[in-house]
Amino acid sequence: MDTETPDISPSGVAPAALEAYSALLSNVFGAGPKFTPEAIAWRYRDNPAGHVVGADAWSGSTLAAHYVTCPMRALVEGRPLKGLLSLNTATHPDFQGRGLFTRLARATYEQGAERGYDFVIGVANAQSTPGFLGRLGFQHVGRLEAGLLAVAPRKFADVPLQFCGDWDAAMLAWRLANPAATYRTARRGELTAVYADTHLSGVRCAAFVDGQALGATEAAPLGFTLFLGLDPRFSLDGPRLLRLPDRFRPSPLNLIYRPLSEAAPRSLDPRATAISFLDFDPY
Repeated sequence: MDTETPDISPSGVAPAALEAYSALLSNVFGAGPKFTPEAIAWRYRDNPAGHVVGADAWSGSTLAAHYVTCPMRALVEGRPLKGLLSLNTATHPDFQGRGLFTRLARATYEQGAERGYDFVIGVANAQSTPGFLGRLGFQHVGRLEAGLLAVAPRKFADVPLQFCGDWDAAMLAWRLANPAATYRTARRGELTAVYADTHLSGVRCAAFVDGQALGATEAAPLGFTLFLGLDPRFSLDGPRLLRLPDRFRPSPLNLIYRPLSEAAPRSLDPRATAISFLDFDPY
């Protein structure tokens, strides 16, 4: 095991850095389409909302640990704010158990605040949630709903929202250009449904956005429709949502939040928060 104390530096988007991130993430989590250099470049460099904000731990020429947040836009209490989505984190096996993630996260949030970002939001699994809450000061907003929709919505109810993603045409076009996934879009009344394949055969995850923001002419794909997220603008009560047993629920599932500026609320109300897979990137 290397006993040298790694140096902390901001994450970047130069080709060499993207290659190093791809190699570390593939080493820790296994090679897959989400961790190719092309997919990393799409997420880290090409986002219209900005380059990733993050921190790296280097031991000489070895990337010991890496953590990034992805810029996003949201409407928060009716105002457009700049936020960060907590995204990729990985520690090289030779450097685990040294508290590097906490150091990188704190450095990342300091950068974010200095660069004018208002909040950090994320979806954490059961293993990582306690660290975000206890060591990094996040709020546990709530557990995401995960279930099969008996009837997909055709319009949003006119209810006040405290938080929702701000998806304009440019942001949606970038999001759906993800080289690691394939999407379909279909008009449903006043809404556009965005579908992505899941780990369950015959089941596609769906998100719903204002129909004026994205044109869609395809028919809805065959199979079951999974909703993963929160949204008070359509009902998830009673028979409308067949909730998945825990053993079938994709992870992560806990919505977490931390303000970075005075413009952001100190906490979020899960009953007034709309978030879907488009916002937090499981597909």
